[in-house]
Amino acid sequence: MRFLETERDVLKRSLPGLDEALTAIAPGDLERRGSPGTTAFREAGGPGLLVPADLGGIGASPLEAVRVQRAIGSRSPSLAVATTMHHFSVASLVAVSETNTGLDWMLLQAIAADNLLLASGFAEGRPDGQILKPTMTATPTTDGVRLSGVKKPCSLSRSMDLLTASVMLPRPDGPGEQLAVALIPAKDDGVSVSPFWSSFALAGAESDQVTIDDVLVPSDLVVTTSVTEGEQLDDIQNAAFLWFELLVTGSYLGAASALVELALGSDRISESDRLRLVVTLEGAMAAVENIARRMTDELDSRKLLMDALLVRYAVQDAIAAAVPRAVELLGGLNFITSDRVGYLAAAVNGLGFHPPARAKMAGPLLSYLDGNSLTIS
Repeated sequence: MRFLETERDVLKRSLPGLDEALTAIAPGDLERRGSPGTTAFREAGGPGLLVPADLGGIGASPLEAVRVQRAIGSRSPSLAVATTMHHFSVASLVAVSETNTGLDWMLLQAIAADNLLLASGFAEGRPDGQILKPTMTATPTTDGVRLSGVKKPCSLSRSMDLLTASVMLPRPDGPGEQLAVALIPAKDDGVSVSPFWSSFALAGAESDQVTIDDVLVPSDLVVTTSVTEGEQLDDIQNAAFLWFELLVTGSYLGAASALVELALGSDRISESDRLRLVVTLEGAMAAVENIARRMTDELDSRKLLMDALLVRYAVQDAIAAAVPRAVELLGGLNFITSDRVGYLAAAVNGLGFHPPARAKMAGPLLSYLDGNSLTIS
């Protein structure tokens, strides 16, 4: 079948053996707690997907990366969502390394060489919507930074090697504070993981609670930036958010595509109905791919981020239209005799829960269209 052929070909070229490994595992096992999906991802070299090639990584382009995520999402939505958070952390480090003169490149080399998995401790789960505001308290010391705080939910909580967290530190060149990224070793005695995610949907993403209790992060694992405290985005944050929106959207499109793939395999469904499902999702994917292509050479990252958010919300609508229709067309017998249909129908709803929420961004996006600076809330 040619549906998803492009995405799966890119996955096979980028991460050899992963698609075969995932198809060899029962879908239910990939989506449960303790899923073997993260191990398969690590063994295929997945942690280095966004690490630049000159640092030993795969150096995937945005277009290649979003196709990889869609392909993975069609096999395991949990793995796609979990690895999006890893890639978000790596993309943040890459963005910092491009403007920093420190040793950030050594961290990126280690991620690729040792297949290290990064969980994201950034503040994207805050109930007050201030997703750019760090949740960790930081106390600078002569040896590094002491951190305390809680992140919940935190994907890859049980497979991570490092937890990335944003912190505010005193500026070395004057008053005020600046943003820094701390990489916290998962094996530190002050790091603990406790149950949090109680839903059956996306349980394989390991989205539990991570507690940081007075952990000393050495100076060589603290990456400073020039970003000052506040809500307005800078180029580094723009780049990281762009990657996140691109990959999380592709991941959920993959999950929806798995359901449409089931419908395409049923000759009981009319040709016109099957084609309508494909048109809806392929049109959505084309919009996502347009953002990915523009990321490689477009200079106005704020305009591109706005467009990426608009595309993401449009994809949510496309999924909301295609998935219930696919479930209906597959019929009650498929729903009753297999968990797969019901599971995918539930899992795709997760896209609407990732930040920034559409309702919260309505005002900022309209304000940007009116000529003001783009803010994320």
